[in-house]
Amino acid sequence: MHRSGVTMAWNVFKFCTALRGLGSVMILLVLGVVGVTYYTVVLTNYGPALYNGGLDSLIALVVLILFHCLLVMLLWSYFSVVLTDPGCVPPNWRPAVDEERGEADPLTGSDFSGLQTDPSNQRIRYCRKCNQLKPPRCHHCSVCGRCVLKMDHHCVWVVNCVGALNYKYFLLFLFYTFLETSVVTLSLLPHFISFFSEGEIPGTPSTLATTFLAFVLNLAFALSVLGFLIMHISLVAANTTTIEAYEKKTSPKWRYDLGRKKNFEQVFGMDKRYWFIPAYSEEDLRRIPALQGLEYPSRPEFNSQEF
Repeated sequence: MHRSGVTMAWNVFKFCTALRGLGSVMILLVLGVVGVTYYTVVLTNYGPALYNGGLDSLIALVVLILFHCLLVMLLWSYFSVVLTDPGCVPPNWRPAVDEERGEADPLTGSDFSGLQTDPSNQRIRYCRKCNQLKPPRCHHCSVCGRCVLKMDHHCVWVVNCVGALNYKYFLLFLFYTFLETSVVTLSLLPHFISFFSEGEIPGTPSTLATTFLAFVLNLAFALSVLGFLIMHISLVAANTTTIEAYEKKTSPKWRYDLGRKKNFEQVFGMDKRYWFIPAYSEEDLRRIPALQGLEYPSRPEFNSQEF
């Protein structure tokens, strides 16, 4: 029995190590798909169409402008997720108030035994892997080897955890990826249909192959990303994460569900000018503690139950 436990721990360790090593490969894969798409849309099809004149030139201009604008936002959001730390527990962090006991004194080492881990309970938890207290909604990531604030999941596509400080950027990455892949799919659809027509198809075999590949890849990404986007929109609307949605299961009430408007603001901020860019205004960072990942307002009935 002991041997099987050791084997399982070792296998999990190797799995987590493999995920870390997979990171650079995934970034290269994303950039490779972007490169193939750019070559197909800009250099092969719609770039040359600018010189055709008439309606073809106008359509090409519109497609190219839309394509480049969405591509800039996609890459900006993507690298914001990759390069932004999702949030970790500050050194020697202690809660200002033990909300379970209603005291102002932080928990001490003698209080660690018996701490509850129920995600619907605000009581402070302790991570035995990191040997530190865990703020509300914080979870330990086995791949990163640390506790992550408001952890949603570890994403191999962005080589990073998705947490409190980069969740908005991840959602924008999904949003712009869906728009970009949809635009590419629609713009290449006539060329894809021409593959199965009886008429002569213009272009060399290599350009035809890349056009076919780009269409299939972008269609696949558009459909898959749409599913993830719908799922995460529902999570934002309920002010929960992927991990929390799994943990709370059939709980009828979620302590952090403050209504769709306030739930949205806890992820995207209140300043509408920043909603669609991977950044926050200084004012939002100052007046919305949830954006810092350490404090989260609760529903009134849960606050009244704690004292």
